[in-house]
Amino acid sequence: MKKIHYLIPLFLISIFVSAQTMVFNVIEVKSKDYLESKMEEAYETCCKGMKPNKGGFALERIGKGADNGMTHRLVWYWEMGQDLWKGTNIDEKAPLWWAQMDNYVEEWGESYAGRVLTRQNGTNEDYKTMHIWDIKVDDPNQFKTAHEKIVKKFKEEFKGRWVAFGTYDINYPNGATHWVSLTGKNQNDLIMLYDKLQKQADFIELIAERGKSENVKDYLVRNIKSY
Repeated sequence: MKKIHYLIPLFLISIFVSAQTMVFNVIEVKSKDYLESKMEEAYETCCKGMKPNKGGFALERIGKGADNGMTHRLVWYWEMGQDLWKGTNIDEKAPLWWAQMDNYVEEWGESYAGRVLTRQNGTNEDYKTMHIWDIKVDDPNQFKTAHEKIVKKFKEEFKGRWVAFGTYDINYPNGATHWVSLTGKNQNDLIMLYDKLQKQADFIELIAERGKSENVKDYLVRNIKSY
């Protein structure tokens, strides 16, 4: 196992504090066969009573688009400048959790971190599947402005969905500098949404307004458990 967990999640705290900016840290893992439930149980066993401060932790299953056989993502997210585990006994609980995880993880993959620059929070609990695009962006400010126009213009289509744009600041995955994410009920729900949007001229025009960008990869994840 890569000895990286002692860096989580404090190493991203910045002196440039913004209560509105969320930061995240992700570790990709390859689960041993049939042990996904054990990964969930490991957190329940040692850390169920721990309440993250102004953030959370999630276990996600990686679907289509997975790299190098990775099956899951461990995701920590919190308000920049805050201590995710403030008021908890993290030093006592964390070693037990990591020790259990070593029993259920066949391979530890990439770890990367970044910020959420703009977001619409998801309100529909049925939208547990997320489509993530990893991209290289020429002008992040231009992209962000156009992204926000799209969300505002098509507010009915995006109603209840998490839709966001952000950065990769540590260990750009596959060279990507930014990402876009969107939630839906499942793969079919997302494809039907894309079909509806792409038939509208206004949507195509606003996509072009984002400026020059390169799609590095895209993939699906599904939330299994979040705290």
